[in-house]
Amino acid sequence: MTLGKIVLGSGLCVAVLVSLSMAAEAKPARCFTTDDGYYPCDFKALDGEGSFRISAPGYPTFTIEVDQPGFAFGYARFGGRNRSLPGQFVRSRDDGACWNNPQTNTKLCAW
Repeated sequence: MTLGKIVLGSGLCVAVLVSLSMAAEAKPARCFTTDDGYYPCDFKALDGEGSFRISAPGYPTFTIEVDQPGFAFGYARFGGRNRSLPGQFVRSRDDGACWNNPQTNTKLCAW
């Protein structure tokens, strides 16, 4: 293997690692929850399936964990405890950034 191929391979590995680490960082977003209304938040994608977490000072941290396309389970972190939210969330047909829970009549969005 030549030195050029080693350098090229190393550079490619570094580029992949940097892009993966950037994808995992929280990004500023605008959030909405039925209980809290609109507020600025941080959005963090958790996987390639669409699961995510939103957080903001003074608000619970919410996690939407996609179970299958269009359906998810929700969790809320109040202080130091993570609580499972009742029912199943369904991705909104009107706005793909929103998830609705028909059992509890709640909505969670992140743009």
